[in-house]
Amino acid sequence: MSFLKNIIIFTFSLMIHNYSFSQECSGLVEICKNSLVQGNSKFLSDGQVYSVLLNNEKAEFKTTFFGGSTYRIAVTSGSEDNYVIYSVKDLDGNILFTNKNYDNAPYWDFKVPETLPIVIETELDLDKKKAGCVVMLIGFIQ
Repeated sequence: MSFLKNIIIFTFSLMIHNYSFSQECSGLVEICKNSLVQGNSKFLSDGQVYSVLLNNEKAEFKTTFFGGSTYRIAVTSGSEDNYVIYSVKDLDGNILFTNKNYDNAPYWDFKVPETLPIVIETELDLDKKKAGCVVMLIGFIQ
């Protein structure tokens, strides 16, 4: 009976953790949406919400930027806008851009001359936040 009780407690704890993660991330989506259109309401989301719970690790998201377009990457992990470091890399791992060089700016615009598959690596700035949900949105000007 104690084995079954432990499974039930573990399952319940996991459900609470997932609910808490979901609530934390969903609250951050609105903050990120504001960054996506800040200063330029012409940016439209690509329709994806990229979110991950980080705790001293990195996450990678793969996408393609199409030539002739202007993109904006917006990220957040809380009320302070500079908790998240992200790097845009080519498929060989070469860093094309990192917001770390710009005080972890919460968004950045990219004019893309030719179609390019990329990897966006996100991580928390551990000097500012140790763990939490990271939300990223990618927008483009139509």
